[in-house]
Amino acid sequence: MALRVSPERFEELVDEALDGIPQQLFDLVENCALIIEEEPDPELGDVLGYYDGTPLSERTSQYSGVLPDRILIFRGPLLRLVSSEPELVEEIRITVWHEIAHFFGIDDDELDDLGYA
Repeated sequence: MALRVSPERFEELVDEALDGIPQQLFDLVENCALIIEEEPDPELGDVLGYYDGTPLSERTSQYSGVLPDRILIFRGPLLRLVSSEPELVEEIRITVWHEIAHFFGIDDDELDDLGYA
């Protein structure tokens, strides 16, 4: 059974995860929106989060006037994964940091090598 947490509390936990990102890194995140959605689109599979955009490492001088990148955090899968709020806090933190890493151009293999996948 999924953990029950209000949408407002879930958003607070995501905000707390963002607050934990070192300021010097967070200051580099631009033209990127973080969005909480209930469920991922079926074509994404069973994911906790998703980065949709052009990673910072791939942006060139031609990168301008584009819609913001998106980091999607999926509430339903995260709530089904855990059985307590402390576990949820940790999974949200991992997911937010994982997707921020994708913004910087760090792929899943690199995250795995670093112990963060």
